[in-house]
Amino acid sequence: MPAPGLQRDRNARASGSSVLRTARIYAVANQKGGVGKTTTAVNVSACLAEAGERVLLIDLDPQANATSGLGLRANGASTHDLLDGAPLSSLTKPSGVENLDVIMAKSDLAAAAVELSTRTGGERYLADALAGSLEPYSYVLLDCPPSFGPLTVNALAAASWAIVPVQAEYYALEGLSQLLGTINLVKGRLNPELAVAGILLTMADGRTRLAAEVESELRSHFGALVFTTTIPRSIRLAEAPSHGVPAIAYDRRSTGAEAYWKVAMELVERS
Repeated sequence: MPAPGLQRDRNARASGSSVLRTARIYAVANQKGGVGKTTTAVNVSACLAEAGERVLLIDLDPQANATSGLGLRANGASTHDLLDGAPLSSLTKPSGVENLDVIMAKSDLAAAAVELSTRTGGERYLADALAGSLEPYSYVLLDCPPSFGPLTVNALAAASWAIVPVQAEYYALEGLSQLLGTINLVKGRLNPELAVAGILLTMADGRTRLAAEVESELRSHFGALVFTTTIPRSIRLAEAPSHGVPAIAYDRRSTGAEAYWKVAMELVERS
């Protein structure tokens, strides 16, 4: 059964309301690798799609983990072509999950990052590529690389919200202020509509004092900005990408799948 927020979205569209005519665009970003960005992007996308929403996942990481995590491989067109001016409609492919489409990445995206840094106005190429092209979709998620390079800047310039996954360890906390500062910088210079949808604590081991201390510190400093749901360490979450499916397709009763479903529903309510 859809969450109340999703049902309201559907009712608004059915009644002809213009409030939700445009897709909600989220950049899943953190400059630190291994914090669960791709896992978050894939699984939140899949949960929203299962709830009946049309979702587009755009893989902006040259490592193409979101692409491979859905059992796909870009042998032809990719995100590089999107940034080079190809129409979005010619690049979207079915993911294998109902209601979820994807624009795949491949290694040539690394070259695109270099090209963007040399182009005038290169920070807004993705925003321009997405403008007016997202009518079929309710939600768009951008899976960013683990850096503050041109691809992540493009994602933040194109998005209305940022989702910030943070691993339950102290080293991850150290870079959080820097990340939030960068988001504010992009907001001030490129995208005044950009806001943080939420900070998501990932890979939390509830058996350890460290995880509890990190969560306590996060909630103390950032309050309601931290998602209520915490993503636990989960063998099923780790195994799912090797099978080319999101966690809800691999084992929907696993703790990781259930947690991401709650995050997706909470995301709807937050924005």
